[in-house]
Amino acid sequence: MQRGVLVVNGEPCSVNVARCTTFIERARGLLGRPDLGASEALWISPCASVHTFGMRYSIDVIFCDFDGAVIRVVEHLEPGRIAVAAGARTACELHAGVVQKLGIAEKDQLSFALTTGGR
Repeated sequence: MQRGVLVVNGEPCSVNVARCTTFIERARGLLGRPDLGASEALWISPCASVHTFGMRYSIDVIFCDFDGAVIRVVEHLEPGRIAVAAGARTACELHAGVVQKLGIAEKDQLSFALTTGGR
């Protein structure tokens, strides 16, 4: 799993990201993991839908297209729900409330920047 930081509109944020790209990493997602902290995120690629079945906490989800443009933001996705975004290439899962705190909205640009020591 690659590690890095979330970049919003060209500016790195104080959100540490774990990037899931293999089938196993994407399939597991947040299942069986503790609640994300306010400075943690999971970047899933490729991904056009997420679910919160088996989870005990709500999350924020940002869906981006192939170029990193935000095409859908789902705030406070509760346990036992599904979120889908047609045309999405990636999904970024964050602690509930972080999207509002960061002011992320549709048409913003998101990317993932590897940190030193990332694979």
